Amino acid sequence: QGADWLDPEHRPPPCAMLPRLARCSPAARRAFPSLAGSRRWHGGLGTGPIVDFDFVMGDGTKHRVSVPGGTNLLEAAHHNGVPLEGACEASLACSTCHVILPEDLYDRFEDKLTEAEEDLLDVAPGLTSCSRLGCQVLVDESLQDRQIQLPKHTVNFYVDGFVPEPH
Repeated sequence: QGADWLDPEHRPPPCAMLPRLARCSPAARRAFPSLAGSRRWHGGLGTGPIVDFDFVMGDGTKHRVSVPGGTNLLEAAHHNGVPLEGACEASLACSTCHVILPEDLYDRFEDKLTEAEEDLLDVAPGLTSCSRLGCQVLVDESLQDRQIQLPKHTVNFYVDGFVPEPH
């Protein structure tokens, strides 16, 4: 069958794949998100109350998102189709999920800023005094109806125009 299972027209019914799916690679499991009820996210979605907030794109447009508390900002972006890259898949090895928090929110989350995150932020384009890595900031009620700014430029999007798909 080769890669026919990737084509939705050639996929067997989900119930036919269930026993085999448990032994499949993460890529294969992602191809059948309906089996798990949702996609697999890097850090998973939180379990807290739903929080609504806006991502402000580099061009100034706003993208409203709703996620459970405990979800990190990178996952919140991916779950809602916001183009925030996260090249290292939240393993704290890059700065492509760089976000800019309002000053009062930055102060609230500053105590969780690690030296490793600070080192990665040093190479982030558009660094500000309120910059954080989205994979390191967990959504809570303090983000309700707030705005999280995405930088105007990123290392990869700016150069090659690639827009990632969450996986």
